[in-house]
Amino acid sequence: MMRRLLPSPLLSAALLVLWLLLADSLGAGQWLLGAAVAVGMPLLTATLRPEAVRIRRPGVLLALVLRVGGDVLRSNFDVLRGVLRAVPPGGRPPNSGFVRVPITLRDPHALASLAIILAVVPGTVWCRLSPDGTELLLHVFDLEDEAALVTQIHERYEQPLMEIFE
Repeated sequence: MMRRLLPSPLLSAALLVLWLLLADSLGAGQWLLGAAVAVGMPLLTATLRPEAVRIRRPGVLLALVLRVGGDVLRSNFDVLRGVLRAVPPGGRPPNSGFVRVPITLRDPHALASLAIILAVVPGTVWCRLSPDGTELLLHVFDLEDEAALVTQIHERYEQPLMEIFE
């Protein structure tokens, strides 16, 4: 009975906390609305989730979140530097381009996480996953070394995601 009412208890708890934070109120009405959202949304979206999420290595997940946070900060400055370098007359425009990155991830949650990571890090955009799921097409704002970028994606993101989800 409880599992049917709360198919994803962690998601429900996160939704309730987020609701209360966004409402900036701990009034009874906000608790009721938050509880309705926390119970209702996972029930309404249960068919959209292909399978239950299994996080096999939570410590690796925490390290990955911290790594991505640092990469976002560093990439913001890299993109800013690239834009400022291109502004003066005769400045060097960014060397943007597309990169094909071979991947071995198969878990849909890991692939979704990789897509989010690559979308949130400034200077990169996930464009397409090949039909067989073995290669992604990535657009890079300022591409200096394609091989180094592919290695970085494998080591910094793909390997930890494999440890977490597969």
